[in-house]
Amino acid sequence: MLRKVLILTALLVSFNNASAGAIDFRVGTEMAELSFLTQASSFGYGGADIGFGALINENNDVVASGSILVSGSSAGNVNGLHFGVGAKAYIGVLDGPDGTLDIDGSAIAIGARIRYVFSGSTPIAVLAEGYFAPEVTSIAEFDGLVEYRLALELEITPSARAYIGYRNLEVTFNERIDYEVDDAAHVGVRFEF
Repeated sequence: MLRKVLILTALLVSFNNASAGAIDFRVGTEMAELSFLTQASSFGYGGADIGFGALINENNDVVASGSILVSGSSAGNVNGLHFGVGAKAYIGVLDGPDGTLDIDGSAIAIGARIRYVFSGSTPIAVLAEGYFAPEVTSIAEFDGLVEYRLALELEITPSARAYIGYRNLEVTFNERIDYEVDDAAHVGVRFEF
């Protein structure tokens, strides 16, 4: 329990010192996740999105993450189509159902995102993203990690959007035992400021 409190405290201190550009909150039947996002305009052509987040599920698993994603419009200049590539670092404390696990570890993953915004009076967007960390970039008791997410977004106002989606977050440990931290639908809101 102390480890979880330390991880969440470190994240909150980081969030407090960052000039956040957005807050993203999503909940599912068995998990909740809060993320803070900001932009670094000095990173690469067009800047990068930087995010910090923490997830907790019904098994009291805690996974904190930090990400950087460079994105832009498509090379073919298709209106509404955006691509992104980046990396995401995870650190987790996994208890499992009824405290049956005691797994601590971390991983650094590479990933990509594609988002298409349909034009119209109320913009709707579809999003797909995925991250992969092999054993060589996994630390301590993690032997790999895979995360992918699909979402349908609705822009409520220029600074707020709501979405429904599905995400799978799976950690591998102890000679290829796969443990699903999240594997369900969720709803969320994102506020930009």
